[in-house]
Amino acid sequence: MPTIRRGAQVPARWLLLACGILAMAGTPQSARAADEGIVDVHTLPRLDGAVEDTARPDTYRVIYTVPTPVAATSTATKQLLSADGWVPYVYPLDEKSTALTFKKGRQGLRVSFTQAPGRPDQSAVSYTPNRIYSNVPFPEGATDLVFDETRPYLGCIAPGALEATSDFFTREMAAIGWRKLTPETAARWPKADLGEAVPNGVRVFYDHPDGDTTQFYKQKPVMLTLTRRDDGRTQVEIRVAPFALPEELQADDDVAGLPRPKPTKSAKGLGSTSSNKREMSAAAMAELPAVLAFYHRELAARGWQEDGSAPLAPGDDLAIKISSAEETGVLRLGRKYDFTMVSLTAQVKESALAARARAKKEADEKFLGDALGAAKQLIAADEARRKVQAAALSDAPLNALADSKTPVPLPETAEGVTFEGGDGRLEFSSTSSVKALSTFYRAALKTTGWKEQPSVINQPNMTVMAFSKGGKSISMTVMQMGPKVNVRANGAGLVVATAKPVETKSAESRPVQTKSTEPLKPDPDSALPVPTQRSSSGISSTKFPGSDQSFRRELEASIPAELSDVLAFYRAELTKRGWQEKTDGATVTAERAELAFTSPEGPAVLKLGRARDETTVSLVQRNPQAAAKADIMPKAGQARVMLGNIGPKEASLTINNQTVKIAAGAGGPQSPKGPMLDLPPGKYQYALRVAGGPARTETLTVAAGDAWGLLVGPTGEVLPLQMY
Repeated sequence: MPTIRRGAQVPARWLLLACGILAMAGTPQSARAADEGIVDVHTLPRLDGAVEDTARPDTYRVIYTVPTPVAATSTATKQLLSADGWVPYVYPLDEKSTALTFKKGRQGLRVSFTQAPGRPDQSAVSYTPNRIYSNVPFPEGATDLVFDETRPYLGCIAPGALEATSDFFTREMAAIGWRKLTPETAARWPKADLGEAVPNGVRVFYDHPDGDTTQFYKQKPVMLTLTRRDDGRTQVEIRVAPFALPEELQADDDVAGLPRPKPTKSAKGLGSTSSNKREMSAAAMAELPAVLAFYHRELAARGWQEDGSAPLAPGDDLAIKISSAEETGVLRLGRKYDFTMVSLTAQVKESALAARARAKKEADEKFLGDALGAAKQLIAADEARRKVQAAALSDAPLNALADSKTPVPLPETAEGVTFEGGDGRLEFSSTSSVKALSTFYRAALKTTGWKEQPSVINQPNMTVMAFSKGGKSISMTVMQMGPKVNVRANGAGLVVATAKPVETKSAESRPVQTKSTEPLKPDPDSALPVPTQRSSSGISSTKFPGSDQSFRRELEASIPAELSDVLAFYRAELTKRGWQEKTDGATVTAERAELAFTSPEGPAVLKLGRARDETTVSLVQRNPQAAAKADIMPKAGQARVMLGNIGPKEASLTINNQTVKIAAGAGGPQSPKGPMLDLPPGKYQYALRVAGGPARTETLTVAAGDAWGLLVGPTGEVLPLQMY
């Protein structure tokens, strides 16, 4: 059976053929042998030393191995079957196939070869029957045989003279049910010209009133052309009669954004509608005038005009220059076998390339300007919100909480205290201000002999303190987090070997939900799937203003359920949304899971963990198409960092041994192109210096494919934002 090549149109008869083969697979040997159109491959000759593969018995296929390389096996098999009366041929446009095809009367055979893994001296041979749907006779001793049994098409050189070859086809065509067309029998085809003369040859038209013997389809009439050669032999061609082919072709799916007629035997393309150069080639199953008329119509409908003839290339019957407002191109048509070969190329004009570059630059500038403008508004709004929240915090002096069991005192306003003595970690929140809490600890620790180390971070909204005593240390960060202040401390000075974790909660703090015993149900209002049974959740997205497409969406949630139940929930819900799980690199344990997915928008990662008797969820989805359009996509295997500065002074940032100056306003509406860096994946410490201010050191961790924005704010702080 011939392989249907990429781009080929699959006729209905191929579906019927598939059904026929499935039927044969389940038919007993005696019943199958009754079908004279199908060869019993078990009776065919085999090469010496053949060992049949009986692991999977098959009624319609034989596979055996022989101790010879593939090339030698192929040559020997061709000789063996030819000696048994099988005539080898090749398919049109498939002359280089490594498989062999044969015909013997009205039976066909397909032979394929494979090399045994790791055994170059051993090969496998597969015999498969191939039904001849449109049978035509092969002249004995014919050479250069090209045949397709589905239309049919036959091209060959007969060894006899024209008259003898003509007598052969008159006799043999009639013997297998073909009849010569006459003006009466051809009346259903008004444009049939049965009297057309052939220089130095003859032409005869036939039809097959009964189709083929299997009655799978109605056979179109064929045209037999015999031409006398100078060497005394006869050139033979049988193909579907031109008057039986469609005169007006419909459009198939575009290839590389270029029109393609229907039907085609094969088609391929290079590029797309956005490429600077694109190409399309196809083998159309139609006459050249019909294909030319198709392109006249389709190109005109797409705004192309014809600009005269182009120089002919080998195989061309005609070549036409074409052009549109932005492109120039060439349409080439030629004949090969019974196909019209199509080649269509298009190249963007230099003027259009320049216009595209300008448009992209303007769009990039507007995109980035809008984004940084929105970021500036976000920072301003956040600063205003922080001021309102800070005003509600108390600056009143603090007293120590009575009966505290922690190595350092706790202020009386401490809430939600978590102390892990074995690891030396302490954390709590408070309604007191950063200033009040910092003053409390500086005084309390000083009186117990702790010495404070100088720190450059001592702001109204954040203070970092470091203390040491007797070879031990304590590091403490006091930072405003919304309407409260968060205090975190760690170090050897907090380690208590026999201590058990201590947790306290304020009366108004939200209780942790108990584990749900009900099946997890999806929240219908959530953009990303999350169960209704959750203690917390939030979705963030990154996109430029005015755009409907996000570069990156992230869901974070805490669910009072077992990790296995949450994992089953996400596998089911993401599958419903068309997401496909990747098996490579997946990690699933009792306490942790990490899975990668492909979604309709792009790649995604699901991470599950355990914290405080709940399952934590992090679901990140990326949109590479939107990121590429916005020109924030990093180079392959690297991460991209985009720098901006909406502050009034120039800043400089040092990262990965590179120092980059960021001018005041860079990345803003007046100067939209800020500096960009592409970095290898890793963890980087960067230092930011603003004229007249101290250096600020922070850490940024980037992975391959990440895109981050680092924006210097009006007061010199850095706002990191993962863009992609």
